[in-house]
Amino acid sequence: MTDVDRETATAAAGVSDGHVRVRDDLRLAVRRWAGGMAPTFVLVHGLASNARVWDGVARHLHDAGHRVLAVDQRGHGRSDRPQDGYDFATVTDDLRRLLAAERAHLPVLVGQSWGGNVVLEAAARWDDDVVGVAGIDGGTIDLQRRFPEWEKCAAQLAPPAMDGITLAQMERWIRREHPDWPEEGIAGTLANLEETDDGTARARLPRDLHMKILRALWEQRPPRLYPQISVPVQLIPADSGDGSAFTGEKHEHVEAAVRALPRARAHWLAGDHDLHAQQPAAVATILLEAVADGFFDTADRG
Repeated sequence: MTDVDRETATAAAGVSDGHVRVRDDLRLAVRRWAGGMAPTFVLVHGLASNARVWDGVARHLHDAGHRVLAVDQRGHGRSDRPQDGYDFATVTDDLRRLLAAERAHLPVLVGQSWGGNVVLEAAARWDDDVVGVAGIDGGTIDLQRRFPEWEKCAAQLAPPAMDGITLAQMERWIRREHPDWPEEGIAGTLANLEETDDGTARARLPRDLHMKILRALWEQRPPRLYPQISVPVQLIPADSGDGSAFTGEKHEHVEAAVRALPRARAHWLAGDHDLHAQQPAAVATILLEAVADGFFDTADRG
């Protein structure tokens, strides 16, 4: 069941917000930028994030003439928060139903972090319906390589407690830790939170749902998906430049993915995990170049 609810446009030119009922018990929030140039870009956020973190990237893609959709996945942002359905099969089906309701024909799916793994899974399940996928510091995340035991993964990656922290304090922390982020990235990141009755902040994604998604991500093994993907995959990983073992392992995993995927390439950017918030113009430029040079080719897809 789908039901597209068109809401009023926001102050930003060309942007509108609405909800799409993709199931009887689930409405997904979506931000829309109108455009006529193929392909449509569909932007999928990471764990505990939201659609507004994509605002800068979407603006650049829209300015180039493309239609753009950014979705709040179930449990996130302004979307409904059911207690179940956080496995990859269900969240990718949510996405497919959204695309059908929005009449987004042969899009490029772009995901960051967990969202990168979501769009990779989507391509493996129904790649005939997409032009290509892109992973922004995501898509190759294989948590079992780092954490063979779920208990250690859960202990290490569980969301931090936010007791007593206000939105103003969070904003000051973000600005201190990320002084090079543009205002769109800061505002989008703050939209991951909501203010409670006592004036403190809390994550929009409840902790129990966060852990369900983390468990699904731990259980997913991306290398097993690579042979099933026939569409082109553009990886845009972040290099923190810290020379750590983690960064070295990331390089190994990305290089292995490029070798294993039938058609893939990687364009590294020096920066944060949230490259889409930090460097929206650079991310959008790589995506637009992938269209311009024929990597994401719509000519023979109907």
